[in-house]
Amino acid sequence: MPRPKPQILAELTNKQTYKTEQILASVGVWAVYYENNPINIKTSNILVQYPGPKYKKVSFSNPGHAINLAKKLNAQFKTDKFSVMLLKDGDKIYP
Repeated sequence: MPRPKPQILAELTNKQTYKTEQILASVGVWAVYYENNPINIKTSNILVQYPGPKYKKVSFSNPGHAINLAKKLNAQFKTDKFSVMLLKDGDKIYP
């Protein structure tokens, strides 16, 4: 079964590079939570300080990536406290 075509809200093509950017409609944003609280994930190497810590992505525009990350974290930490939340609405903070 093919994936449904996304609804294009806006589109812009750069005539010098021929790259096109499309703004697509989404149901919401899926985020990984720990014990029903939003999280960030930071990775670092204890042997060297360079290049410094990296922050991993924990919110996605499609549910599959978020679900896979939550499953991976639950297995890694031997718990069932990681879950995925669908964020549909929120407070506007800009502008």
